[in-house]
Amino acid sequence: MFEGIGINSILSLNETIAKEIFDGVKYPWEILPDIGGFIIELGKQLDEDEYNQVDENVWISKRADIFSSAYINGPVIIDHEAQVRHCAFIRGKAIIGKGAVVGNSTELKNVILFNKVQVPHYNYVGDSILGYKAHMGAGSITSNVKSDKTLIEVVTSEGRIKTGFKKFGAVLGDNVEVGCNSVLNPGTVIGKCSQVYPTSMVRGFIPENSIYKSIDEIVKKTKKA
Repeated sequence: MFEGIGINSILSLNETIAKEIFDGVKYPWEILPDIGGFIIELGKQLDEDEYNQVDENVWISKRADIFSSAYINGPVIIDHEAQVRHCAFIRGKAIIGKGAVVGNSTELKNVILFNKVQVPHYNYVGDSILGYKAHMGAGSITSNVKSDKTLIEVVTSEGRIKTGFKKFGAVLGDNVEVGCNSVLNPGTVIGKCSQVYPTSMVRGFIPENSIYKSIDEIVKKTKKA
């Protein structure tokens, strides 16, 4: 196990309805191929008093706020108090957590958004996992395919981790802040409570409690006096 990159080091599993998908998994991204099937099976078990099945394999909490202009394709689960805003484009295989915000013209595909995640303005999030209270600034995106279409590796200071995937965007730990117009390149993993400067190009593993200023300047957060 590479230090700081395991599931419990990055994600609070009690902050998602999808907790069980991570059972027996070493690294968070390993569950990406299973999201669609997991949603279908979980959806069948949801309380009909709490969730409406509005279409084939689409379950929406009765307490969620869905704008009429949003496009939602299954399999999808949208949890309590989540908000899906004007012209959001949910292509399928998406779990949107409690209190999460999917904003104007944001596109989702094969993702798990933990509770209170915000992707509120012009974001693309594909083949990715966003931890509790993670926030992506306006225009920031996950890039989920390498330009040469080769298999994605996660680059760390201890070496490279082969994922075996051609499509893998990013894993954001709890409370991660991504600045506006940043690009998270394929295989980006960001530890808990880290921040990414606006307009950044990010690749590889960023440890928790870090500030990413550039590829050559990643500093640890310091406590304010």
